Amino acid sequence: MFFYFLLFVIIQRCIELIIAKYNEDWMKKRGGIEFGQSHYPLIVMVHSLFFIVLTVEVVVFEKGLSSYWYYLLPLFILTQGVRIWALSSLGRFWNTKIIVLPNAKVVTKGPYRWLKHPNYLVVAMEFLILPLLFQAYYTALVFTLLNFFILAIRIPAEEEALKALTKYEEAFPLKRDEEIGKI
Repeated sequence: MFFYFLLFVIIQRCIELIIAKYNEDWMKKRGGIEFGQSHYPLIVMVHSLFFIVLTVEVVVFEKGLSSYWYYLLPLFILTQGVRIWALSSLGRFWNTKIIVLPNAKVVTKGPYRWLKHPNYLVVAMEFLILPLLFQAYYTALVFTLLNFFILAIRIPAEEEALKALTKYEEAFPLKRDEEIGKI
C-alpha cells in the first residue's frame, strides 16, 4: 500500500513540475523576473530527499500503516484539496520558483483571502502527515525541521520580491497578519 500511495504523490509532483515549467515560461515571456535562485536547489534537494528518506524508513524499519490512518488519510486528502485550490487560485502565477511579473495584480482569491502562503502550509502538513501515516516518525521530525528552515529563507525572499514589483503590501496589509495572529 505504501508504494501505491508514494507513487500517487510522486506522479502528482511530476505533473506539478510540468505545470510550473509551463507557467515559468509564460511569465518570463511577459517580463517575469526570478528571485531566490540561490536557495532553490536546497528546496529541490529537501523535497527529493523527503521521498527517499521516507521510503528508506518505511522499508528498512518495516513500518506499516498507522493505527490512526482513519484520521490521517482524510487530513491528507483535505490538504490535497487545499493544495489544488491554492494552485488553481494562482493560475499561471503559480510556480515552484519565485518569479514575479512586474505590476501584476496580487492574487487575493481562494485561500489567499485568509493566508498569504497557503501552499507552504500544505507542504508543512504533508511533511508531517505522510510520514505519520506510515509511522515514519524520524522522517516527520527531520523534514518538518528542514522545511521550517527553508521557509524561514523562502517566505521573506518571496515577500520582498512581491513588495518590490507589485502592490503586495496593499493586498496584504500588516493589519491582516495581526488579525490572523490573534486566532
